[in-house]
Amino acid sequence: MFLPIMLLLASVAMSTPTALSTTTNPQGPKVETLGQYVKQYYADTPILADIAWCESRIRHVDKEGDILRGVVNPKDIGVMQINTKYHEEQAEAMNLDLHTLDGNLAYAKRLYEKEGTKPWASSKACWGPLSKKSTEGATLAQK
Repeated sequence: MFLPIMLLLASVAMSTPTALSTTTNPQGPKVETLGQYVKQYYADTPILADIAWCESRIRHVDKEGDILRGVVNPKDIGVMQINTKYHEEQAEAMNLDLHTLDGNLAYAKRLYEKEGTKPWASSKACWGPLSKKSTEGATLAQK
């Protein structure tokens, strides 16, 4: 467990594709990059993988290893740029930690199921044109 985390942090610092693991994920195929992980996580909702690309360029931590924060609003955190002011309390009630990769991804999925893409409307100029392509299987996360 420690080694994949260190690989993740090291690769972010060196601006290379993020290595998560070289083992087989018990829930799916082999995952080696954060982009592949996000794509697999959102296989049933590929627009969320596009949103992750547009919001964070598929990054969860910055070069120093700290949680990625929004440039315009530092309360937006993580790969899905979830705003802690509006969502942290609800996420905690659901036993999800927005500061962890899986907590951030899981909360975004639940938020999408409840509100659609509305919470990410500010980045729609980036992911909006891809929404039709996403339903056809082509997403930014594949790049």
